[in-house]
Amino acid sequence: MINQPILTIVVPCYNEEEVFQATYKQLREVMLHLITECHIHPESKILFVDDGSKDSTWQLIETVYKQDDLINGLKLSRNFGHQRALLAGLEKANTYSDCIISIDADLQDDIDVIKEFVLKYLEGYDIVYGVRESRKTDSFFKRTTAIGFYRIMEKLGLPLIYNHADYRLLSKRAVETLLQFKEVNLFLRGIVPLVGFKSTKVFYDRKERLAGESKYPFKKMISFAFDGLTSFSVKPIRFITILGFLSAVVSVIAGIYVFIEKLLSHPVSGWASIMISLWFIGGLLLMSIGLIGEYIGKIYEEVKQRPRYIIDQSLLHEIHTQQDLEQKQKVLN
Repeated sequence: MINQPILTIVVPCYNEEEVFQATYKQLREVMLHLITECHIHPESKILFVDDGSKDSTWQLIETVYKQDDLINGLKLSRNFGHQRALLAGLEKANTYSDCIISIDADLQDDIDVIKEFVLKYLEGYDIVYGVRESRKTDSFFKRTTAIGFYRIMEKLGLPLIYNHADYRLLSKRAVETLLQFKEVNLFLRGIVPLVGFKSTKVFYDRKERLAGESKYPFKKMISFAFDGLTSFSVKPIRFITILGFLSAVVSVIAGIYVFIEKLLSHPVSGWASIMISLWFIGGLLLMSIGLIGEYIGKIYEEVKQRPRYIIDQSLLHEIHTQQDLEQKQKVLN
């Protein structure tokens, strides 16, 4: 157990000027409360990661950085996507932190349980998952599709935490282990459980977004889900193999049927059934080729080994731990 660990809250931001001030004030209040109660070190920080925003998000981060020692900032050279921005924040924060909490800028995740995260860490847990108690704030469509997504992932053997997104605490060694996963196609919800260290869950109710619009519309959610599926399981390709085998069996049965009909001199079925079969098999073939192409595309991205993100600017306050002060004193003496 570590007394008063240095905590960093990593907040990926993309066009969040409408919610930034409210997010900053609320998180700052939580941090000050934890410092006052001696749960975390006074040098703990909030790290805002600007993922290539097109609005004034970075200017707002620069402003609060100059005014507040609690704030650090990281600016990516362009929009790399939420998962890569989050990874950039984790990697940078891990250089000076004992534990890190990640949370989205809209603060729909309940910040009141951050204290519980820290207490669980102090009890010896390396990973603390924030898990939604229910989905009553979601629309019927979103709730149904989300439940369907988790069930499909479970059937395919993916180690996902049900109703957990990217609201979690990771210890320093958990982040160091996470950074050993070098894939370009990031799906952190699937990677973090693979780390395997001691973990627990903290349950909370999700709130309404403070302001602005969701950065994950339906199209992006579908893309994100599909990325997760193809990044962690080859079962869809195996399903195609099984489907192809069943189609071959049906074709053999159909061939035997036509041969018998020919021997018995019965009229052969019309062209309609043949055309339907052709369209059906053609559609399956195109879907199969597309799915296989998706996997090949991911392999193509991985073998190029391009950087997962590029940092444009970094605003970091110097950390002064008790150990640092003692070391400086020794040097002076």
